[in-house]
Amino acid sequence: MTTGSTTTPARARLRELLDAGRLIAAPGVFDGISAHLARRTGHTAAYLTGAGVAAAGFGLPDIGLLTQTEMVERARMTVRVLGDVPLLADADTGYGAPINVVRTVREYEDAGVAAIQLEDQAFPKRCGHLPDKELVSADDFVRSLGAALAAREDHAMLVIARTDARGPLGLDEAIRRACRYAAEGADIVFVEAPRDDAEIERIATEVDAPLLINLVIGGLTPEQSADRLQQLGYAIAIHPSAALAQATFGTLSAMCALRGVDIAQFLPTGPEGFFDLVGLAEWFELGERFRPAPTAAIGRDA
Repeated sequence: MTTGSTTTPARARLRELLDAGRLIAAPGVFDGISAHLARRTGHTAAYLTGAGVAAAGFGLPDIGLLTQTEMVERARMTVRVLGDVPLLADADTGYGAPINVVRTVREYEDAGVAAIQLEDQAFPKRCGHLPDKELVSADDFVRSLGAALAAREDHAMLVIARTDARGPLGLDEAIRRACRYAAEGADIVFVEAPRDDAEIERIATEVDAPLLINLVIGGLTPEQSADRLQQLGYAIAIHPSAALAQATFGTLSAMCALRGVDIAQFLPTGPEGFFDLVGLAEWFELGERFRPAPTAAIGRDA
């Protein structure tokens, strides 16, 4: 791990990019070839997408099935490939209680990521653009956030605090949580899944922190131009599905051509359809079969 004033070139570069005040567009990477291509095509940062790693790396939907060690090893490989290009890395809920979050932060830091993203969903989490998300309380997440911030040896590794409250509890609560997480010391704040242009603008107006927005193909948030996001003051736009969708389409096209079957019957129309390609319906059926009794989870999407 890095300590004191020593940091990595990639972390220093991410700070320089943020200080410059220009929107950072980070494509989603999920394996060695996507990371190589992000670097070779001149991207200034990349985002290790948990959804992409789950689907492409393990054949699983993004519903909390990956472990910390699996994600850390993928992060380590990706950092190695990217070199000085900063990697922002998805770490879901931190994989447990605050004590688990401490270990997660240490492992991600040792892997060399430039920023780690943590969210306020209850375990097991779900892709932010799927229904039925459940949350922990803001107080519980603040404890995890505090643990994450204290666990860093290199404070140049940034902590991204994500709230998924927009779906279960509405935009007002999402903004309230985002402001609180910023006040508690999060370096970057991420309100997941705003539903329209007005909500995107309101977040930018009311949350006083460097902001990240997630643009998922076919997801709940409408596509935004870089110029518009720059005008609103967003710091980072991640595009987790941009490469993944094209890679999936290319592979599916080749497979269907080899079999002489119509690709149309397999094409997904959104995140849920994409995850169905890697068994979402079957996993949901298992989840319902073994669903525990209701707990004190804070919210749940309709």
